[in-house]
Amino acid sequence: MNSKVDTRRIQQLDSEHFLHPFTDFKDLASRGSRVIVRGEGIHVWDSEGRRMLDAMSGLWCVNVGYGRRELADAAHAQMMTLPFYNSFFQTTNVPATLLAAKLAALAPPVGERRFDHVFYSSSGSESNDSNVRMVRRYWDLLGQPQRKVIISRRNAYHGSTMAGASLGGMSGMHAQGDLPIPNIEHIEQPYFFELARDGETRDEFGVRAARWLEAKILAVGADKVAAFIAEPVQGAGGVIIPPDTYWPEIQRIVDRYGILLISDEVICAFGRLGHWFAYEKFGYKPDLVTFAKAVTSGYVPLGGVMVGDRVAQVLIDKGGEFNHGYTYSGHPVACAVALENIAIMEREQLPEQVRGEIGRYFGRRFAELGEHPLVASAEACGFVAGLILVRDKKNKTLFDENAGVGMICRTHCFNNGVIMRAVGDRMIIAPPLVMTTGEIDEMIGLIRQALDLTLKDVQTQGLA
Repeated sequence: MNSKVDTRRIQQLDSEHFLHPFTDFKDLASRGSRVIVRGEGIHVWDSEGRRMLDAMSGLWCVNVGYGRRELADAAHAQMMTLPFYNSFFQTTNVPATLLAAKLAALAPPVGERRFDHVFYSSSGSESNDSNVRMVRRYWDLLGQPQRKVIISRRNAYHGSTMAGASLGGMSGMHAQGDLPIPNIEHIEQPYFFELARDGETRDEFGVRAARWLEAKILAVGADKVAAFIAEPVQGAGGVIIPPDTYWPEIQRIVDRYGILLISDEVICAFGRLGHWFAYEKFGYKPDLVTFAKAVTSGYVPLGGVMVGDRVAQVLIDKGGEFNHGYTYSGHPVACAVALENIAIMEREQLPEQVRGEIGRYFGRRFAELGEHPLVASAEACGFVAGLILVRDKKNKTLFDENAGVGMICRTHCFNNGVIMRAVGDRMIIAPPLVMTTGEIDEMIGLIRQALDLTLKDVQTQGLA
């Protein structure tokens, strides 16, 4: 199967020419990259023939699994018809138009707010840059140009471009490149395990965490705040699932001060939480919804923003020319693949399965990992889940951050045939939505074995 792949040569060329994202280049060169050569269903294979259960869906995105010929055929057919044309010069193409209409139909209205318009990009990072441009243009057109501040959360991830990285709340990113850019503010994340007070319930904490937004609005000045941006469930920050009381209180606050609400659903949309869009699950009313990743199941790059009518009508009626866009906005091949990807998800009822019994089974099995001596808690929301590795389970004492226990566990996961991500000492997964109960059992078994091996290591090294 992999006999034609010269692993050492690919690793050498990789080291000599390919600068990887979020990577210590020197460290990778010393180790050599793992060469992934094939994917089928929920598994991928490396160049040495090792099969791995991909519990991260690539990078949160391969929702329909690998090897879907329908998506390859859709791309081929569109490439042979119209491989590319731009959306400038008052032109459009058929797949981009049909996809915009389909996305508008999938995005449920919330109260008086509808999502009838789409602005395309090629990634979530670009989409969040577009959000900054649209939000500030909106307030300019309403005669309130002083409303420029966008509030986000610490440990949030909103992309890696200048604006996206600034909106995100990760200190390591801000330390490189003089970030954040001006007029970006941050509040604490709704992380119950780390930030709850002694004796405080999840519901009480959810309300208190949401009110950090109100405090920041008042500190900045309500007349200067343009928008609040947040992920429904924080993904790259370690799968931080907010308490049920969090989003209703956030909605009350943004309504009270009249600021826009941006729901960054690059990870959470397209069935990941059991709905086409995650704001429906949590019941809040965003003005802008960022999407990317699973809109094509990662087969072709595509992103965009669902623009609520509140914003869209101002931009359309008052804005004139909007001086912003990308060469690949509405790329016909990407949009054709997205249409077929959505059709697959509809035929196979993947959002409904995640919302239904298969999602509940996934949640129950993942929660069982909380019984492990290393795990303080294990919780899931839809098909995304995370657990916390601790030195002392009874007192929930964390390991020293320099011990690298999360990376020890991740290494055992890879070696044991399951791809799991480490965020510090939080271990997270977001597997393909096409998993069966048997495959969920397989995944949980592999993770448990990796946890056992990690426990043995930390005991041997005197870390426990």
